[in-house]
Amino acid sequence: MSSRILILGAAGRIGYAAAEAFRDAGWTVASLVRPGAVARAPKRTEILEVSALDHVAVAAAARGVDVVLHALNPPYTDWSRLALPLGYSAITAAETAGATLLFPGNLYNYGAPLPPVIDEATPMRPSSRKGQLRLAIEERMAEAVERGARVIILRAGDFFGGGRGAWLDLVIAKEIGNGRLTYPGPLELVHEWAYLPDLAAALVRLAAIRDKLARFETFGFAGHAVTGHEFTQAIAKAAGRGLEVKRMTWWLVHALGPFLALPRELSEIAYLWHEPHRIAGDKLTAAIGEVPHTPLDVAVARALQDLAPHDQEGRKK
Repeated sequence: MSSRILILGAAGRIGYAAAEAFRDAGWTVASLVRPGAVARAPKRTEILEVSALDHVAVAAAARGVDVVLHALNPPYTDWSRLALPLGYSAITAAETAGATLLFPGNLYNYGAPLPPVIDEATPMRPSSRKGQLRLAIEERMAEAVERGARVIILRAGDFFGGGRGAWLDLVIAKEIGNGRLTYPGPLELVHEWAYLPDLAAALVRLAAIRDKLARFETFGFAGHAVTGHEFTQAIAKAAGRGLEVKRMTWWLVHALGPFLALPRELSEIAYLWHEPHRIAGDKLTAAIGEVPHTPLDVAVARALQDLAPHDQEGRKK
């Protein structure tokens, strides 16, 4: 019998990519999407139209599954209100089902000054509200482990690929049609990126060996740790032409922060673009062998193709 996974937030970019990866790997996939988002759900999966904030309904949806993937990610402006409740919903679902909880972590947990190399032993000292919330979610997961749950966290950098809603399309390549790119940090600094299809494939590999792991495991996903020069050059190569590269005007974001929600939320994570960093992936390699890794030029080209309107089918915009 194939293993069964419940993906919370399957209409989102991470959840959608993971649903396709698990489905194609032979898993039975139950895709939980918010009411009204059925049209954006992954095809050839079981679609469950449930509010992720209804803990009882989500726990019922998890009945009989082997793995629960927490891919719920509220908008920046709703983080303080929704991040912890959504985390509790995922934890409750996994505990109720006796399933392994799989969670794509990020780097918000590590505040400024940011360590140049981040591994599983790096102390977490968040300096932003989002980082504090992320750390609180992971602490609640660790508490669930003490009650007998199993948790796997795969930590990655900024996502690209798989559609819209990330730095690539919202900022960097927003004006690519006019021959311009806008990079959020100094071009000479290394920034950690995660090509979403690679990350989803790694999640599948980890889920497959869940019973061989400790009850609480964290892994770093060493995706593409590249400079701004390298990343923008890959975009220019994919576009087939030279592109003007300008710097993002953070001063304006900071100035608007006290008055508007989105600039305020962006302002507190500006350090991630002004301090060089990369993720060490040695532990992940030791656990699953060769880690899925699409070459940068290929990954960037595919990510740009994903942004084409005819590729979206209305589900990623």
